[in-house]
Amino acid sequence: MRKRTPRLAAAAAVAACGALAVLLVASSAVGRSQTAPSNTKEPSIIYVYPIQVGSVLNANKGTWSGTQPIDYAYQWLRCNDNGESCNKITNATGTSYTVVNADETHTIRLDVTASNKDGDATVRANATSEIPKKQGQPVELSPPQISGQAVVGEQLTATTGNWRGNQPISYTFKWQSCNVAITSCPANGATGNTYTLRASDAGKRVRVKVLAKNNAGESAGLAHPTAIVKEQGGGGGSSVAASSLVAGDRLVVNQVHFSPNPVTSQSTPIKVRIEIKDDKGKLVRGALVSMVSTPVVTSSPTPAETDSNGTVAYTIQPESDFPIRNGYSVQFYVKAYRQGDPTLGGVAGARLVQVGTKVP
Repeated sequence: MRKRTPRLAAAAAVAACGALAVLLVASSAVGRSQTAPSNTKEPSIIYVYPIQVGSVLNANKGTWSGTQPIDYAYQWLRCNDNGESCNKITNATGTSYTVVNADETHTIRLDVTASNKDGDATVRANATSEIPKKQGQPVELSPPQISGQAVVGEQLTATTGNWRGNQPISYTFKWQSCNVAITSCPANGATGNTYTLRASDAGKRVRVKVLAKNNAGESAGLAHPTAIVKEQGGGGGSSVAASSLVAGDRLVVNQVHFSPNPVTSQSTPIKVRIEIKDDKGKLVRGALVSMVSTPVVTSSPTPAETDSNGTVAYTIQPESDFPIRNGYSVQFYVKAYRQGDPTLGGVAGARLVQVGTKVP
């Protein structure tokens, strides 16, 4: 066997180190996942009803996705009876807050800010009921509830919630059309305990404000807003409800449309439209749909339900490491499933899809 010279041995060692470095860089590029925090379930305020001076409010930060670790900061807010015109409460930055006299005739909300090395995001919790000022004034024992599908043309029905106070108590309903963040909820002019969703509600969230009134005064209670209202589909009644499917049925991610396609910029949001059917070819309404890029190079939307035409629409934002290259594609894992089913064995379906990229 020929013995290596010192020069050849050194060259071989350099080559081996170079190959190892290339391999490590490639592995890092594939496995790297940098994602700013994204809220997947809204924060909430937990307290014992009825709310009054001295009540202790506790923060539930909700659930978040993103690069770990994630740190959380809290800010309690004093708002009007509509949950708007909110002001920060001085020194109220902990996970709990005790109601004080200055809070009477107001509602309380909470901002939760999640931050990690890739960014931060703030989401606001829904308002408490109005804190009463007078003895015998109506106080909320449980909030109003809304039932019905958040689809244009569908009818929503509201309850008054439960109240205590001097009898009799009368109730007035005022429907509101809110922005997605629930920071602006103007009245839309509708009253009564039912409301049919209008075309102008698409892309918004709807809630009801209940005014409870007796001889001691009036208090306001706010229902939790609906999901984002979807456009009315043209399925002509051909869709089936996800809740009507039975064990053994399967969901099919039938179509996924990206716009733009190909993607030419990291700064331009990508609109995605997904259509879900069952294994018999029927469009499925009320199925939850999740999607995530693999590797994670875009924001991941909060799972939402398909509308009456079996579709759901998302807008996702490319991250700074989203690759813009000619002849390259980014993959996404899309899953449709029925709410409440077990992760394994439930009515579900998944598919890998991709969108092309191109240097402009």
